Amino acid sequence: MNSTDRRFLITGATGKTGAASVRLLRERGHAVTALVRGDDARARALADLGADVLIGDLLDFRDVSTAMRGTEGVYLCYPIEPGLVEVTANVAQAAAEAGVDAIVNMSQISARREAKSNAARQHWLAERLLDRGPFRTTHLRPTFFAEWLTWGWHRDGDSGVLALPFGNGRHAPIAGVDQAYVIAAVLERPASHDRQVYPLHGPVEMNHYQIAEIMARVLGIPVRYEPVDVETYQSELLARGLPQHLVQHFGNVALDYQQGIFAGTNNLVEVIADHAPMTVQQYVANNRQTFGDAGQFTVRASAA
Repeated sequence: MNSTDRRFLITGATGKTGAASVRLLRERGHAVTALVRGDDARARALADLGADVLIGDLLDFRDVSTAMRGTEGVYLCYPIEPGLVEVTANVAQAAAEAGVDAIVNMSQISARREAKSNAARQHWLAERLLDRGPFRTTHLRPTFFAEWLTWGWHRDGDSGVLALPFGNGRHAPIAGVDQAYVIAAVLERPASHDRQVYPLHGPVEMNHYQIAEIMARVLGIPVRYEPVDVETYQSELLARGLPQHLVQHFGNVALDYQQGIFAGTNNLVEVIADHAPMTVQQYVANNRQTFGDAGQFTVRASAA
């Protein structure tokens, strides 16, 4: 690994896109500051890659300013939690003060002015706020992650079930690691990506009945898709103690999904990052061990 004098700040560094971005940038010889919320096994794994791990809170302007020192480019990723606009203001101001050249912002495909999801609308506002900064900005708007195949999964005896409120809608799942190739590529060469909004898709658009068929072939067990109505899905998640902000988002983007907001496919990952994203078959085969009893956002409800 050849060291360089280029340093990048990765926020959300223990997440699906963040951790993979740290790994790619380190493999390419760059210095990386990884901003994390706490000292755990995931943070220590980043340190093992040679990242400078900093424990901090994006809602704390002092932590953000400290993390920004000496940084050429920033990847901004914040979970579906209250506070995104404040976080974005912290990052924008700290980046301007530090003379940061570029920010790659993880938004979402449902981000728009008229979004019913509070989180999606806040992502749209965050994009507009960043675009007013003196740095280059690039907004990534991925469709649903391939990771949803495990998050919305549970076992029913010897079978697998996808119980999700997506009706007959369609999308082309894209894995977090494939998005990391785009993040790294834009951070390394931001000039041509300034003020661009990139919808990111996997290679094949399909509905969840088709996805279930592919999963069954790869896993070697029966897999079925059970469409759940949105209200039932939200009620089940709230009953399990998931935050209202997150559940409100899930319900409204499920309606967006049914209306085609998440549909489509393109070749932006190949064009921007010179990398071919995984198919559903490849993702399931590569992550076979993650299909255990139940994912974090699954419900065990009868089909609507």
